[in-house]
Amino acid sequence: MAKNPRLTEIVTKFAESGWDVIDAPAKEWLKYDDCPDSTKALIKAVTQANEECGSCGCEMDPLYKESLELLAA
Repeated sequence: MAKNPRLTEIVTKFAESGWDVIDAPAKEWLKYDDCPDSTKALIKAVTQANEECGSCGCEMDPLYKESLELLAA
């Protein structure tokens, strides 16, 4: 199953963020195609990132929410 291009774009930003909470899970998700474990880890990491920093006003705030919606689809 092909990954959603928009989701891949967002997760690439997470992978390049340098923030431990999301960069490693994002890299794993990008590396492994259609792996349920990496998807679960990414959802957990993005949920945590959204809870910790989802309203700080940075460019990532809306990306957390959008990526969670896309991952749930």
